Amino acid sequence: MAEIKVGKNETLDSALRRFKKQCSKSGVLSEAKKRKHYEKPSEKRKRKATEKRNSRK
Repeated sequence: MAEIKVGKNETLDSALRRFKKQCSKSGVLSEAKKRKHYEKPSEKRKRKATEKRNSRK
């Protein structure tokens, strides 16, 4: 989980911006979206194969 410490003179907006950036770098939101619904192993293999094919192009 992403965690930040707000400085004494730091505004809430800048702290929130840092938190969002840290979450996107760590992949917290994308991981949560992936785990929202169960993905069968066969679907996972198909998705990975298509991702691999698309990355080669």
